[in-house]
Amino acid sequence: MNLRDLEYVIALAKAGSFSRAAESCAVSQPTLSLQVKKLEEELGISLFERSGRTIGLTATGKKILAFAETAVAAATDLRRAAAADRDPLVGPLRLGIIPSLAPYALPLVLPAVRAALPAAPLVVVEEPTAALTVHLAEGDLDGALLATDMPGFIEAPVAVEPLLAALPLGHPLAGRSEVNLDDIDPATILLLDDGHCLRDQALALCSHPDRARGIGGDMRAASLETLLNLVRAGYGVTVVPALALAGRERLAGVVIRPLIGAPVRELRLAYRRNAPRRAALDLLAEVFRREIRAAPLVTVTG
Repeated sequence: MNLRDLEYVIALAKAGSFSRAAESCAVSQPTLSLQVKKLEEELGISLFERSGRTIGLTATGKKILAFAETAVAAATDLRRAAAADRDPLVGPLRLGIIPSLAPYALPLVLPAVRAALPAAPLVVVEEPTAALTVHLAEGDLDGALLATDMPGFIEAPVAVEPLLAALPLGHPLAGRSEVNLDDIDPATILLLDDGHCLRDQALALCSHPDRARGIGGDMRAASLETLLNLVRAGYGVTVVPALALAGRERLAGVVIRPLIGAPVRELRLAYRRNAPRRAALDLLAEVFRREIRAAPLVTVTG
């Protein structure tokens, strides 16, 4: 048994196909198939069920997969730790960031990040929280900038970001200085797709379960910009984080108002407890903290 064989098992479990797994591992399909078969013979168990072209893990295979992922992640961390010991501030730094934050935070911080970490260029992965959590746990990312709690990880606080109401011009609540979500028809509240933490945070603001079940109707979006365009077109209202409005003097066709209770979302840089690039990540968190907190998070009115 060797690490490469375990990597083949992980790739095959993810791909569900020998050809796709072989392609992802940059080996021939016969090579990958042979090594997986040898590993099964060595362990004396079947890891995969083969039915025609369909490949799936057996019950035992699922247990072995968890051990394989841990072993491969540990070996990867070992290599990175050796490299980081030579100089933790040198080499690409792989950062995950959620879509409701990436377009707004990155322009604010990238110049300062380049200045603070000139030998550690950022490799940015923009995906929803659930996907980033998996990548982080498996060692595919060094850290992730998120807006939700991450039990089991180190969490470096970055900023506390206000959540605001975005309403179309002429909305009955647009004339108020503050908006209470309880006064909004749940069916008119527009949300991001499932998997986005901002969607969950918006739902949490509607504490009554009957209201939460009625929220959003059939209209959902994959980005904040699409949500704001839907608001502008009069399709409903939404909750928007203040960073999405930074630098905008006016948002045409949209009225922005504070929410009663001043809800916020907490931004944090999460990384594994044994992260080999911790010195670089701590410096990165400090840069993000300084630059984001200096951003002009003003309430924009329509």
